[in-house]
Amino acid sequence: MRTIISGGLIGSSGGAYRADVAIEDGKIHQIGCDLAPGDHTIAAGECILLPGGVDVHTHLDAPSLGMVSADDFRSGTIAAACGGTTTIIDFCQQEHGKSLAAGIEKWDNKASGKAAIDYGYHMMVVDLTDSVFEELARLPQQGIPSFKLFMAFKGGAMIDDLTLVRALDQAKRSGGLVMVHAENGDAAHLLQQRFLERGLRQPIHHALSRPARIEAEATARAIALAEVVGAPIYIVHVSCKEALEEVVRGKMRGAPVIAETCTQYLYLVQEDLDRPDFEGAKFVFTPPPRTIEDQANLWRALANNLLETVSSDHSSTNFRGQKDNGREDFTLIPNGLPGIEERLTMLYQGVVQGKITLDQFVDLSATRPARTFGLYPRKGAIAVGADADLVVFDPDVKWTIKQERLHHGVDYSAYEGQEVRGRVRDVLLRGKVIVEGGQYVGKPGEGEFVQRAAYGTPQ
Repeated sequence: MRTIISGGLIGSSGGAYRADVAIEDGKIHQIGCDLAPGDHTIAAGECILLPGGVDVHTHLDAPSLGMVSADDFRSGTIAAACGGTTTIIDFCQQEHGKSLAAGIEKWDNKASGKAAIDYGYHMMVVDLTDSVFEELARLPQQGIPSFKLFMAFKGGAMIDDLTLVRALDQAKRSGGLVMVHAENGDAAHLLQQRFLERGLRQPIHHALSRPARIEAEATARAIALAEVVGAPIYIVHVSCKEALEEVVRGKMRGAPVIAETCTQYLYLVQEDLDRPDFEGAKFVFTPPPRTIEDQANLWRALANNLLETVSSDHSSTNFRGQKDNGREDFTLIPNGLPGIEERLTMLYQGVVQGKITLDQFVDLSATRPARTFGLYPRKGAIAVGADADLVVFDPDVKWTIKQERLHHGVDYSAYEGQEVRGRVRDVLLRGKVIVEGGQYVGKPGEGEFVQRAAYGTPQ
C-alpha cells in the first residue's frame, strides 16, 4: 500500500518546509511536491508533520519498594503513542544475584504482545560481579549498547567509584555508553536519617534531603572519572543550575559528557511536594523538582544546545494504594511520576512561549535522542529510507490537560489543569495509523524490539 501525507509543514532539526510524504512498505519512500497518488491519503492541512518522538528514559512494568509501576508495556506505550512518541528505550533491570541475560529475558516477556510502539532497552545494572562485567562487554552486540549505574540510593543500587571507573573502562572498550544517576548517595542518606530522627516525615522532606549540591557534586565526580578513563558518559535527569554548570564545565574541557533533562524539571518546583492532604507525594521523584530559577536555566541550556535530550523518566505509581504507603515516612513513597503521554506537548510549550525554536523542539524530542542512542537514521527524522514513524500535530488547538483525557494506567497527571496549545492528531508507526483524532486505533503487540548501534558508530 502507498500512503500519501499531503499538505503539512514538515518539522525537522534543520528547518521546516512544506512537502508531501509518500510511504511504502513501512518506510518513507518519497518527499516532495506533486507526488503520484497513493492508495490512501492523509490530509495534514495546517498541521505540522513531525518525526515520531523518541523517549529514551522510561520505566514500564518496573519494581519499586516491593510494588510494580502502574503502567505496563500495554498502557504505557498506548499513552506514549497518543502523546506522539513512537519509540521508547525502557530500563531493563537486573536483579541482585542474577545475570543481565535473565533481566533481558524478563523484559522481553513483559513487552511481548503488549507494546504498541517500537522499543529498545538500556540495562539497569545493580549487581556488578565479575561475570556481569563480562556480560557488559557483549551487550552492544545484542543491540543494547547503554547501561545505567546509580551513585545514589545507599543500601540499594548505589555503587562506589571503583565500580563506576571499571564500568566506564569496559564501555569504552566495547562500544557502550554508561548512563549515571548522579547524586551523592551517602550525603542524601545522612540527611534523610536526620529528618526521620526529628520526626519530619512529609513528602517535602524528600526534596529537602536531596539539595542541588548533592546532585552537582556527583555530576562533577562522574564526569571527572569519565575523563580519567576517556569514556563517554550520559548524565540522566539534570534538574538544577548547579548540576548543569558541572555538565557545561565538562563540555568546555572537552570531556565526552552528554546529558538530558526531563519535562518535569521544566515545570514543577520543590513547593509542589508541600501540597496539602499528602498531595505532595505525587511529586516525589529523584532528583526532586527545584526552583523557578533552575527551570529558566534549563530552558536556556536547551536553547543553547547544552543538553542533548528531553525525556519523560516515566515511572508511574498510583497516588492511592502505592504513593500513600509512605504517609508516615517519606522514604517509603515510591519514586517517580507519569509523563510519557504529556512529554511532547509540554516540551512544545517552549516553542509557543518562544523559549526554543520548532527546529530545536524536533531535535530534542526525536532527532538527537535517536542519534545519541544508535537509532538514527532509522528513527528520529523524516527522511527517505527511514521508518514511517510520523506525527500529525495540530499547533493551534488549545486544550487543558486532564487525567480523564489521558491514556496511561496511573491515577493522576502531574500536569493536571495545565492549559496548553498544540495537540497530537494522528500517529503512524512504520506507516500504519495507530492514533487517529487523538485516539488509539492500533493493536497492542505491534511494537517491535529495535536493536541499536554501538555508541559512536558513524551515522
